[in-house]
Amino acid sequence: MKLIDGKKIASEIKQEIAVQVNEIVERGERPPHLAAVLVGHDGGSETYVAFKIKDCGEVGFKSSLIRFEDNVTEDELLAKVNELNNDDNLDGFIVQLPLPKHISEQKIIEAINPKKDVDGFHPENVGRMVIGLPSFVSATPFGIVELLKRYNIETSGKNCVIVGRSNIVGRPLSVLMSQKAVNATVTVAHSRTHNLEEVCRNADILIAAIGVPEFVKGNMVKEGAVVIDVGTTRVKSDKTKSGWKLKGDVLFEEVADKCSYITPVPGGVGPMTRVSLLLNTMLSAKKEIYK
Repeated sequence: MKLIDGKKIASEIKQEIAVQVNEIVERGERPPHLAAVLVGHDGGSETYVAFKIKDCGEVGFKSSLIRFEDNVTEDELLAKVNELNNDDNLDGFIVQLPLPKHISEQKIIEAINPKKDVDGFHPENVGRMVIGLPSFVSATPFGIVELLKRYNIETSGKNCVIVGRSNIVGRPLSVLMSQKAVNATVTVAHSRTHNLEEVCRNADILIAAIGVPEFVKGNMVKEGAVVIDVGTTRVKSDKTKSGWKLKGDVLFEEVADKCSYITPVPGGVGPMTRVSLLLNTMLSAKKEIYK
């Protein structure tokens, strides 16, 4: 069994991005600029956005954080999105999810200019991705494919089972894994899939993205499989100072010995999700998606 070190690969990609930023600045151009809109004070969102701002500083990007309280109206948030859409000094921005219940997340996503949608959630970017046109791809699927590529894991002709069908991970990832650049044969499974254990045991590459801690057990994984754990659920723990720990969707202790490769939690997919946002912002700054 070999651990797939997402933190290490993300660090290497950051170094590559930093070199590109230096080249841009040396030409007398401004560095890429990423903004994040944060509504309320959700602990997970606060932490995630703080990491994104830190990542920007490490590669030389300019970053902006725009805060709103939980009681912001949908119209006020839409007005800010429109302002950011029209800011020529901004290459991309994200509106951190989840949003308060009185705001339609889909309405906000659709209001974002696809050319600045570095989260890759806008229907135009999703549609372009599905038919193989250049697009901003949502960060977690982008990061997973990059991990497989950089570890030289054979994907062509392999059976890939994705457990989870979310619009952010499972569905877009199923498209990416089936495209010619990857060439896997993909099955999308979920909690209602009949004979789920058997379906998972047929996977050469098993990707767990169902959002249930330790859902994938040892009896669901065949010998030599590659296992990618997308899960990051906070659970209470009396063994840590913070009182909680992150658990993945895979029961690591049962599965690890059966795998050829496996991602840990934390330190696997998470760092790649963050660095993929930087990659999308760089693509936007270089006008490589929308000419």
